[in-house]
Order: sequence, then C-alpha cells, then structure tokens
Amino acid sequence: MSRMVKCAKMGEELEGLDFPPFPGELGQKVFENISKEAWKQWLAQQTILINEYRLSSLDPKARSFLQEEMQKFLFSDEDIDMPDEFKAL
Repeated sequence: MSRMVKCAKMGEELEGLDFPPFPGELGQKVFENISKEAWKQWLAQQTILINEYRLSSLDPKARSFLQEEMQKFLFSDEDIDMPDEFKAL
C-alpha cells in the first residue's frame, strides 16, 4: 500500500514520496508533507528555472535560489521568480 500524505501544495490526501528527495531537515519536510504529484510539478518548474536562468548545479548561489523557490512553490502561495523573458505555453 502506498504511503499517503496531506499534501501542503495540493491541499488533499495523496500518495507520498517513497523517500526524502534530498538529505537534511528540508528534505524530510518535503517527504512528510508533499505528494508525488506536487513533487513532479516542482521538478518541471525547477527545469524551467534552470534553463531560463541558465543555472549551474555546481554554483552554491544557484542551489540556494532553487531551494528558496522550491519552498515558495511547495509550501506557500507566493509567486516564484520567473524570468521576464519566459512565456508559458
């Protein structure tokens, strides 16, 4: 049976992640409060941010930026920072 969570992003009981997506306190928070569907949405959003801002995973500032945007996307109603040039299809 799948592990169910009350998803902070979607606002309903959904299938949870199989394991924390990364180590640490924030990874555990995501594991406990975010559904697979919301995480999938974040990964798509993260890809857009990486491509549009031309971020490098080796850059600590880029990792910090993505972590902040992830928290906004998953745990609050704040708008995330999209490049001015980005136009959603």
